[in-house]
Amino acid sequence: QVQLVESGGGLVQAGGSLRLSCAASERTFSRYNMGWFRQAPGKEREFVAAISWSGGNIYYADSVKGRFTISRDNAKNTVYLQMNSLKPEDTAVYYCAAGTVLSTMTPGYDYWGQGTQVTVSP
Repeated sequence: QVQLVESGGGLVQAGGSLRLSCAASERTFSRYNMGWFRQAPGKEREFVAAISWSGGNIYYADSVKGRFTISRDNAKNTVYLQMNSLKPEDTAVYYCAAGTVLSTMTPGYDYWGQGTQVTVSP
């Protein structure tokens, strides 16, 4: 199994940037497709971005397209989410996830991190 730990969350003003990192415990990290999801208080967890094991296939939610960039460094067992032009609507706990299927849906992922809080002030 894969254990994931997110970091890089914090408080930022609207229009600012933040870079999230997700470190995996397994050297087999490169075999997994990775995704980023977020969950705001009182709302369901929603898809943000996903990247295939090779990095060749990438998907973004329409709400973040053009602002967020997902990437991975398999040598470091780490996946990143660069968030630019942040909006208050981006405020949520952000989770990284790993799965054997590249998916934009929560059921497509088998392993989840504990999450990191991102707060965007107006």
